[in-house]
Amino acid sequence: MERGERCDVCGEEFPFEEEVQRTIEGARRMGVWPEPLKLYRKLSKSGRSLVLRIPSDLEKQMHLDQHTKVAIAKAGNRIVVEIEKTEKN
Repeated sequence: MERGERCDVCGEEFPFEEEVQRTIEGARRMGVWPEPLKLYRKLSKSGRSLVLRIPSDLEKQMHLDQHTKVAIAKAGNRIVVEIEKTEKN
């Protein structure tokens, strides 16, 4: 049983962060909570820039094409690529 707090107004329950992490770790040990999908790729060189290729199955799932605009950000040691929102998205 997880411990947490309950809103006196609406009755919604909020588990404590430690309880949530404990539950997730237990689920991972049992194999019912997979790790996030990670794809490993090598960067390519094109002119003076580096190129990251996106696998075709991911391209299809996310409806990407050569006209898709993305935002690239540095977050610590990570590179984050996000699809820019347009009127079509």
